[in-house]
Amino acid sequence: MFAAMDDLEEAVRAADAERVRELLAAGADPDTAGEDGLPVLCAAVAACDFEAAAALVEGGADPERTLPDGTTPLLRAVEGGSPAVVSAVLGEDPGARLPEADRARLLDAARRWYAAGAEAELRRLTGERGPARRRVVEEDFADVEEVTLGGLTVRDGYGAVLTLLERVFGVRTPVEELVARAVRHPEVTHVDWAESRHCLGRRTGETGTWRAVVALRRHPSPTHRLFAADYVAVRDWCVNVGADSYEGERRELHAWVAEESDVGVLVTLLGAFAGDPHVEGEAAGLSLAAHPDPRVRAAVPYCLGLLGEPLSPRARTALHVLAGDPEARVRTAAADMLGTGQTTAATRAVIADLLGDPETAVRHAAARSLATSRDRTRAGTAMLVALLDAEEQPLRLEAAFGLALRDDPRAPEAYARVGPLGPEFEDDPRVEGLWRWKLRNGPTG
Repeated sequence: MFAAMDDLEEAVRAADAERVRELLAAGADPDTAGEDGLPVLCAAVAACDFEAAAALVEGGADPERTLPDGTTPLLRAVEGGSPAVVSAVLGEDPGARLPEADRARLLDAARRWYAAGAEAELRRLTGERGPARRRVVEEDFADVEEVTLGGLTVRDGYGAVLTLLERVFGVRTPVEELVARAVRHPEVTHVDWAESRHCLGRRTGETGTWRAVVALRRHPSPTHRLFAADYVAVRDWCVNVGADSYEGERRELHAWVAEESDVGVLVTLLGAFAGDPHVEGEAAGLSLAAHPDPRVRAAVPYCLGLLGEPLSPRARTALHVLAGDPEARVRTAAADMLGTGQTTAATRAVIADLLGDPETAVRHAAARSLATSRDRTRAGTAMLVALLDAEEQPLRLEAAFGLALRDDPRAPEAYARVGPLGPEFEDDPRVEGLWRWKLRNGPTG
């Protein structure tokens, strides 16, 4: 037990969250003090190690323990500016667990840092006049800038921290304020942007929220319109898209598609129609199939239908045209969708052309579409068999997978021709194709 306690600080400083959990399970005290006399949770917070911090809190570390300077590990997390760390240290049900005075203290700290900005607040604290060192880091699938000045390092995610605290403490932040926090950092991958979008997305079914965000479609700033489009694209409105209550929303989106001039906004907005089970997605895609910008044309194929579902004649014709686009990214997107629904002879001919495309991504997308399509014709199977002679291993793997899906007796031989696969294929579902073929057909077929 004592060895486990002695090793805990070392595991935290090594950012080894798995080892932290093992030591806690072995009996280490989650509030073990490090060499500085502070609980090791503070070391995880200072290192912005949200995984180790989460392991400690889940293991019983006290995030509200008063430290010698009057702060707490949770307050330090808030002032450190990493929303992932704050989320980890908050623990279970903080809105009900924390007294009102503690919640107010945390919110005040987040508001102060957000209003001042990371660099300005660091200068106030350190008196440092020299340049700050900055770098962008990724945490929990989002980006945030790390700022170092005067020996102190924080992450400039205070908008996200404030939004997160307000949400878990039951403070209903106005839509306008959430949008302002998002567009302060105009990158869609920034933590402030992502947390605002997440907070608004949780208000699913609230007509007022939808109207307030989508009203930004007429905002003069493309960044504001991009946030609105991003919100629409990720919002779970498609679950009930067939309900009458959503007809107005679909009409509104179509009007927006028709009037939007910014390419980035338009591409993001088309994401709301990708996989739409109704005709709205097809109509939006067809209206932009000849758009002058290849980024828009590359988004169109994914609006034209659902994978595995029949395509309309108009949608299939549009895919055939896009498959001949001069831009490789457009041809790749078209190839991705060519296996949708029933494969016609004309579609099979288009796929055959794409299998000889000079661009690798196009060839692989075409092979993937052929392998997973419903094409069970002799001609389609012959195309798969021919792919087994391809020099590129991924093409041979697609061919073998396609034959296995068709319960073709040549599947074992096809997989043998794929050759040894590297570790990058460890979790690839295509590798399991032969195993599943044997379950259906017996070890020898």
